[in-house]
Amino acid sequence: MLRSVEQRRVPGTQADPRVAELHSAVSRLRRQLAAHPGEFRDRGVAEEELAELAGMAAAGDPDIPRLRRSLLLIAGAIGSVSALRQGVRELREAVDLFGRSPRG
Repeated sequence: MLRSVEQRRVPGTQADPRVAELHSAVSRLRRQLAAHPGEFRDRGVAEEELAELAGMAAAGDPDIPRLRRSLLLIAGAIGSVSALRQGVRELREAVDLFGRSPRG
């Protein structure tokens, strides 16, 4: 379920719900990728970027430009694998919760 970008923290907790959603989406896609029997050329790239996203989610304050870069690399690496399409879409939705990259 998508949450408003304006929603930052649940009252009474320190957890950012966007980070929790990112963590869930990354975990689901990692499991789906691990269970996928087919090999494809850029599988290693997808696995590395998912590990990077998992680390950012665990740290609790992901870098938005880096999130978007990882998403693009993952989508490019496994976006054409139809069995993983739903997981990639859920990951994109989780990254979108963080809004646009700050211009700097």
